[in-house]
Amino acid sequence: VQLQASGGGLVQDGGSLRLSCAASGQTFSWGTRAWFRQAPGKEREFVAAIRRSDGATSYQDSLKGRFTISRDRIKNTAALQMSSLKPEDTAVYFCAASPRSWIQSARAAITSYDHWGQGTEVTVSS
Repeated sequence: VQLQASGGGLVQDGGSLRLSCAASGQTFSWGTRAWFRQAPGKEREFVAAIRRSDGATSYQDSLKGRFTISRDRIKNTAALQMSSLKPEDTAVYFCAASPRSWIQSARAAITSYDHWGQGTEVTVSS
């Protein structure tokens, strides 16, 4: 299974971007998809996650209201709509997937995910 993240780029403070994550390779029945990000010199952190079965979502508290995660079960994709972007949102964004349908408390853990994309870079200029 390969995950391919796309949609990153340079955007001005207050702008919007939509990231997409496509899965390819062997037939992959995923349970939970997620986005993480890693800013220069910082650890990778949880952004958002969504469960395939019921669309249940989880977000990093500080991002609620600005970021929205969605999924397309038929296309096997997950997207992250980001709005009102700030310079502190600058990071490499990684998509991740797990075959398990995680409960909320587990969705934010890096160790919950078996498959990772290569990352797409988002730069927000002030």
